[in-house]
Amino acid sequence: MSKVSQQNTTPGVNGISVIHTQAHASGLQQVPQLVPAGPGGGGKAVPPSKQSKKSLPMDRNSDEYRQRRERNNMAVKKSRLKSKQKAQDTLQRVNQLKEENERLEAKIKLLTKELSVLKDLFLEHAHNLADNVQPSSTENTTDSDNAGQ
Repeated sequence: MSKVSQQNTTPGVNGISVIHTQAHASGLQQVPQLVPAGPGGGGKAVPPSKQSKKSLPMDRNSDEYRQRRERNNMAVKKSRLKSKQKAQDTLQRVNQLKEENERLEAKIKLLTKELSVLKDLFLEHAHNLADNVQPSSTENTTDSDNAGQ
C-alpha cells in the first residue's frame, strides 16, 4: 500500500497559515493544522471558529444587540445569584461546624472529668487493697524459722 498525500498551504487570518492535507491510501482523513505564517513563529495560532468571532460594532438600536444585551444581563444575574448562594452555603456550613466543634469540646471536657474521677476511684481502691493485704512473705519466713528449731 502506498500513501498518497497532498498538502495545500493557504494563508489565513492574523498571519496564520493553515495546512490542509489529504491521505488517500490509508482511508484516514487528517485534521487541518494551524501553523504560524512567519518564519519566527510570531503570534498565536487561532482556530478558524475563533477567527470570525470579531465582528463590526453593532448598532445599539438593533434587535440583535438588544437580544445579546438581555441574554448577557440574565447571565450576569444568574452568575451573581449563584455566587451569593455559594457564599450563603459556605457561611451556613461554617456555622454548623462551629456548633459541632463547641459540642465536641464540651464532650471532651465531660469525658476528661469522668476519666479523672475514675482514675481517683481506681487509685483509692488499689491503695485500700494494698493496705488490707498483709505481707505474706514475712509470715512464711517466721513459720519456717520456728519449725526448723
